[in-house]
Amino acid sequence: MKRTALGIIASAICATTAFAADVVAPGDVEFDEYGAIAASLTGAPGDVANGELLMNKGAGNCIACHAVTELEALGFHGEIGPMLDGVADRWTEADLRGIVANAKMMFDGTMMPSFYKTTGYIRPGDAYTGKAAEGELAPLLTAQEVEDVVAYLMTLKES
Repeated sequence: MKRTALGIIASAICATTAFAADVVAPGDVEFDEYGAIAASLTGAPGDVANGELLMNKGAGNCIACHAVTELEALGFHGEIGPMLDGVADRWTEADLRGIVANAKMMFDGTMMPSFYKTTGYIRPGDAYTGKAAEGELAPLLTAQEVEDVVAYLMTLKES
């Protein structure tokens, strides 16, 4: 009985490790010359429902800057960024992945945060301490969360 349980646990750990090995680290992301990312960051499909949640809560909070008619019931939508209705008709999945991961690769000088980046920040703070952060920072979104947001954005078509 104990050997079976240990075998199951070992298999689960190996499967998790194998999946984690397929995740592209923020420093290893390959952007094309225009800032798009052709390949999935995880090799797994994005979760549209979780992408929708990330759009309006937590680390994503996309509607703080962008309006999305489908999410109107959530209240305040920002006007800093462009309206996202029909975004899947204007951009490819690779373009959207690049924009969500690090919009600055496509749009020099944009105010949009880099959601999948860990280095190269200018004067990041250490929470609310008034001190500079030390070392590498965690990305705002995980690789899977980037894929989830992109999956949701791909549902936003004009028709």
